[in-house]
Amino acid sequence: MRLILADDAVLLREGLARLLQDAGHEVTAAVGDADALMAAVAEHRPDVAVIDVRMPPSHTDEGLRAALEIRERWPGVGVLVLSQYVEQTSAAKLLAGPSEGLGYLLKDRVSEVAEFLDALERIGAGGTVFDPDVVRRLLARAPLNTLSERERAVLGHLAAGMVNTAIAERLHISQSTVEKHVNAIFDKLGLAHTPGYSRRVLAILRYLNG
Repeated sequence: MRLILADDAVLLREGLARLLQDAGHEVTAAVGDADALMAAVAEHRPDVAVIDVRMPPSHTDEGLRAALEIRERWPGVGVLVLSQYVEQTSAAKLLAGPSEGLGYLLKDRVSEVAEFLDALERIGAGGTVFDPDVVRRLLARAPLNTLSERERAVLGHLAAGMVNTAIAERLHISQSTVEKHVNAIFDKLGLAHTPGYSRRVLAILRYLNG
């Protein structure tokens, strides 16, 4: 895949670039701020942009705001937010759009290189990958009393990009039980099929909006 990296920590950025190149990917640009990121995406149109949340000049949410703009201007470019932080407001806005080719992982929870490379491949192929801890932090802002404890667990795994069979294995329940929980989640939140949007992501947003 053709990739762009955006992280203001030069050692991490260059180390990640080397790792990805060794894995057979082409890193077309590695930049340290949001303006350089936007210019690089406009020039190279990568398969995926890997973006940190906090970058110059204010080190708040420049990366996430750039990710939102990339999703709007170049919807064919996948976005993987890779950060130590969950910036809730901008993260919720990012989740509001189509979920194809989108991910959010926490740096300190990526324990295996293979796990990271797999997530990148899934996003490049149009998939969705969210760290369950990101989901939990976002959901913590919302009233969850309409869902059971098990339904909340299933929703967390759905938003992390897991399929029903994987959720069943993780929670030690049958696949049909997972399917019942998923349908219950959508029913309780009143989510119908909407072309171009993921009901999984819409469920999270419904939580965030109270």
